[in-house]
Amino acid sequence: MLLSIFFDHLYRNIAFKLYKIRTMKLSEVKQLLPTLENVEFQLENGTFVPKDFHVTEVGMISKTFIDCGGTIRSEKVINFQLWNADDFEHRLKPNKLLSIIKLSEQQLGIEDFEIEVEFQSDTIGKYDLAFNGKNFILRNKTTACLAQDACGIPSEKAKKNLIALNVNQNNACTPGGNCC
Repeated sequence: MLLSIFFDHLYRNIAFKLYKIRTMKLSEVKQLLPTLENVEFQLENGTFVPKDFHVTEVGMISKTFIDCGGTIRSEKVINFQLWNADDFEHRLKPNKLLSIIKLSEQQLGIEDFEIEVEFQSDTIGKYDLAFNGKNFILRNKTTACLAQDACGIPSEKAKKNLIALNVNQNNACTPGGNCC
């Protein structure tokens, strides 16, 4: 049993590294769905969203904001909201999700943007969507400063190769030279 858990964990870690995991666009999800038998969502930690989930919303979210450096920015994402009910026999099939997406495109005029998924755990979590070759992966989102130059955040120090340093040989310490 323990060995099985170990190999399952190892497989997941290798799968995440082998597949170029990046945020998916709506068109990519639409291409994948007809090739799948089931729609399964998995968190980055390996936990699966319960199989009886519902997609309760598909829509486009527009956000206009100002960053801490004073730059006005805007972004658009396609939003999927996942929800669990007490109907444990419910299973969302790929063709049903595809029809929900197509209806959203027709009725709302949504475009081909990256997908953000909302899923309830302790609070409503927002995740980027990726695919590992078998399952949709809910990737943890992080925050970042968009105006680092305006915030005074120091840039990362340049790494130097010690061999490339110009060392004055006259001041160099030698074995037995009593300089250390």
